[in-house]
Amino acid sequence: MSPAGILSWNLEELAHALKIREADVREYFTDGRRISFILERRLAVEFFGGARPVSEGAEYNLVDRDGAKWEVRSLSRQGVYFSPSYMVGSGQSFDAEGFRVKLAQISGYVLADIEGFPDVRFWVVPVRQVVAWWESGQLGSSTKVSRAKALMLLEASLP
Repeated sequence: MSPAGILSWNLEELAHALKIREADVREYFTDGRRISFILERRLAVEFFGGARPVSEGAEYNLVDRDGAKWEVRSLSRQGVYFSPSYMVGSGQSFDAEGFRVKLAQISGYVLADIEGFPDVRFWVVPVRQVVAWWESGQLGSSTKVSRAKALMLLEASLP
């Protein structure tokens, strides 16, 4: 599967505007917890022609121009997960039924390769592809895969 596009930033301009070093900008923007809010907003408007949900607590991150709901995930050094956010983190555990509910609520995922910042490639992965990966055991027991595995899955998938 080829990337759907690239979101680019001017590192020098960001550092100047934020009044921090370029290295600090790069560190901040390659942390999925931090860049996710910006990715969601840029993707919603620039690529999908849509919008963000009214509530930050919605079960999806953006709505496209046709009303389809999408989840945005950062592909980082730590990899990427497909399970709902409430299943990730200290003290949280994976629940297959909750994952299936999540899949039923969205059209798919947008995987953004934040390791390439300031040029962030992204892929639009339909939910049917994620289901196929899950059913074939390629997402493991908790749907978290390494960066290398995610890139391999994307490369091996049809357009």
